[in-house]
Amino acid sequence: MYSKRYAKSTIEAYLFWIAAYIRFNNMQHPSSMGDTQVELYLNHLVNSQNVAQGTQAQALNALSFLYKEIIKSPLSLSLDFVKSERPRKLPIVLTQTEVSALFKHCITKHYLACALLYGSGMRLMEVLRLRIQDIDFDYNCVRIWDGKGGKNRVVTLAGELIPQIRTQIQLVDNYLQLDLNNPLFCGVYMPHLLRKKYPNHNKQLGWQYLFPSYKLSIDPESKQLRRHHIDEKQLQRAVKKAAFNAHINKHVTPHTLRHSFATHLLQSGADIRTVQTQLGHSDIRTTQIYTHVLQQGANGVISPFSRL
Repeated sequence: MYSKRYAKSTIEAYLFWIAAYIRFNNMQHPSSMGDTQVELYLNHLVNSQNVAQGTQAQALNALSFLYKEIIKSPLSLSLDFVKSERPRKLPIVLTQTEVSALFKHCITKHYLACALLYGSGMRLMEVLRLRIQDIDFDYNCVRIWDGKGGKNRVVTLAGELIPQIRTQIQLVDNYLQLDLNNPLFCGVYMPHLLRKKYPNHNKQLGWQYLFPSYKLSIDPESKQLRRHHIDEKQLQRAVKKAAFNAHINKHVTPHTLRHSFATHLLQSGADIRTVQTQLGHSDIRTTQIYTHVLQQGANGVISPFSRL
């Protein structure tokens, strides 16, 4: 999966589903099983565990990878299993007052990353994978490469964050100067074939992560010493703690800030196509879910009780 450039989170998810599938079948080796066992397992996920559509689809993708790439015996394209009909949840959105309160309680160390989640509507991993050269100060925008679905896009950048970003870049430069004095340091991770095309760029400032880890670590793919970006759990905990301290009685995650970005953009008069582009959605129907949050009551209907 590493050699096929799968994301770390995808690899972890696939390994989870493959292991769960083997346990479900009493530790039988996958090569002794096939379509029938996969159908039974997918049915089990829906009938016994009541998983959502996306969860069932991810399990199927993991097992499809297993049989195609590892077992070398691809699954049938006409698998017969119960498809999940569990409805999609409406997004949890903060009010602008709640967002302000959350940022007042956000620790300084993670303030900028959280601000980009809300200010630019990026996904958690898109923020963490930002390189310094992805920030365009001339046009107040951020370039996101190889986002979800392998798509690239450009998103807005709040001008108010520029001084903090410049300070962060200086911090990264300080880290880099220390790393360059370490003879074991092999430079930052470079994506895909760029490491061969630009063999010396991995030690240039522009390619360094905007939010680097405080310590060097071994790259699991190359086994070389590098400085990776911070772990996503740090930001998840920071957002959760800030919401708790701000007394926000909602289930708040980093993705909640992305939901809030989209909703507040629509609320301010932005057209839905613009919001779709900013979020990087392939299908506008995915973006339209935010319009439900803006409606007054169900389908915009005003209750007769309000006219009494």
